[in-house]
Amino acid sequence: MSVTTPKGPQLAVLPTAAENDRRSTVKVLQPSGWPVPKGYANGMAAEGRIVVTGGVIGWDAEERLVDGFVAQVRQTLSNIAEILAEAGARPEHLVRLTWYVVDMDEYLANLRELGKVYRAVFGAHYPAMALVQVVRLVEKAARVEIEATAVIPR
Repeated sequence: MSVTTPKGPQLAVLPTAAENDRRSTVKVLQPSGWPVPKGYANGMAAEGRIVVTGGVIGWDAEERLVDGFVAQVRQTLSNIAEILAEAGARPEHLVRLTWYVVDMDEYLANLRELGKVYRAVFGAHYPAMALVQVVRLVEKAARVEIEATAVIPR
């Protein structure tokens, strides 16, 4: 009998901010040898009840958009946190965020401030993320729209 060793990268499961919650099954997937990403995860694994949002933008309860890109991101993340709370989820249950921005340069020019806003709303939990530049959003004045997926442990 011969045994072969896989030649591909090995997979590491890194602890998450939710590690203190013993019921949590959200795990960061980090292939060995890959650089650790900053501000997002390459992949996530989770078991439990799935919660998804639609595209969420930076408006308040009266559907008034706040002014400015960073302010819209802050409001958008806060709106997502409120939606998660309705399902009994917390930011550490997030496994995926898809960001749609109308100006990639605006996003890149605000990375430091966006990081502060993100951590203020969601803490230091970084799920898998994708960032897509779009021509425009349904609401003409919207600068960002984010879809979220969370998994609540059973």
